[in-house]
Amino acid sequence: MGVSGEAPGGLIVAIDAGGSKTDVAVLGPDGTVAARARGGGFRPQSTGVERAVDTLQAAVAEALAGLPAPADVRLFSACLAGADFPVEERELAEAVARRNRAAGGPAERPLVRVANDTFALLRAGLSDEGEPAGVAVVCGAGINCSGLAPGGRVARFAAVGRISGDWGGGAHLAEEAVWWAARAADGRGEATALARELPAHFGLSTMPELIEALHLGRIERARRHELAPVLFAVASAGDAVAGAIVARQADEVVALASAALDRLGLLEAAVPVVLGGGVLAARHPLLHERVVRGLAGRAPRAVPRVVTAPPVLGAALLALDHLGAPAAAYARLREHFA
Repeated sequence: MGVSGEAPGGLIVAIDAGGSKTDVAVLGPDGTVAARARGGGFRPQSTGVERAVDTLQAAVAEALAGLPAPADVRLFSACLAGADFPVEERELAEAVARRNRAAGGPAERPLVRVANDTFALLRAGLSDEGEPAGVAVVCGAGINCSGLAPGGRVARFAAVGRISGDWGGGAHLAEEAVWWAARAADGRGEATALARELPAHFGLSTMPELIEALHLGRIERARRHELAPVLFAVASAGDAVAGAIVARQADEVVALASAALDRLGLLEAAVPVVLGGGVLAARHPLLHERVVRGLAGRAPRAVPRVVTAPPVLGAALLALDHLGAPAAAYARLREHFA
């Protein structure tokens, strides 16, 4: 986990930042949430670290502006997409601390702790008592996994695309659906209702129309993620091609969780497997039930647990862990996000 700065006392700023949005919560060490704010997407790989941190700073400034008195920030706890390697965590922690000082931040040198955003989901799904252990799989726009064993041992995945062996996530599922539908429409592939339902979602009649609209930008690239729910609907209606895509996604979730449990020596342990992100939190029956069956076969004592609370809760819980907060603080914080 990347760390920068010192910790003089005061408030906690918890941050969860992903590709589509940034959530900020300001709280006291007693778990009372004083302010919240939302900002834009955080994409350090495409925009660069400094511009990405601008997004964080804007959301943090908005949250702090809502406080009745000048803020004295003790700790920034940031769980960030794009913090895929320890070196990136350190770089981002240093950038956040540097930006806070340059902006005349509310504390001269608050402590800054940065972790990958999967650790926010993991922490949100773990108990606040005893030594934490379990794994989390995030399946939203992309897919990733992290795990924690007694003693603090960590399992994580690079999750930077095909070069790190990744498959799946909402954006990838939408692309797969279009690929199979295109081949069905022109005769290269198996027939599927996706060839009708995908263009219909955008008010079009045929796959050639949809392909042209996507290629020429008449349908914005950001809207492609809308096709993932269409895929699940077609799969639920019994379409074999769509069903196979959903099955592969479920198997990938199981593969990630099982690999992390195995690396941590937890395959036989009764620990939670936390499931979150838009795709998994929706609990699509075909996907969820296959994930549960797959986990039962690979890790029979694992306990699947879907978490729908905002991931910024996990970032805030990590901050309370660092400060050694009392049990009442955890209860108060969880009640706020319930």
